[in-house]
Amino acid sequence: MENRITSFKEFYPFYLSQHSNKICRLLHVIGTTVVLALTLTSILYLNLALLLLVPISGYGFAWVGHFFFEKNMPATFKYPLWSLKSDFKMYFDILSNRLSLDASKDKIL
Repeated sequence: MENRITSFKEFYPFYLSQHSNKICRLLHVIGTTVVLALTLTSILYLNLALLLLVPISGYGFAWVGHFFFEKNMPATFKYPLWSLKSDFKMYFDILSNRLSLDASKDKIL
């Protein structure tokens, strides 16, 4: 029987361990940037149809990173809400230089 993660504090280090490949992290950053841009554009131009592209772009970039570079199963299949929260946390941690695209240079865990 597999141990289930029970808190976000416990989940985030696991999430980062599943994102150690530079290309995978870069694709997550690109995908999250596109998600934020599409969401903002949709709101500014009152074009709700753009919101249909949000999950496609977000998951598209992320899953390419996992399946072709990280070679693992995305955590979102098992922990969807914590994975979404962790994606944004990792994104802002990378932008604020608390994390690097190179996981070996991470300052936090």
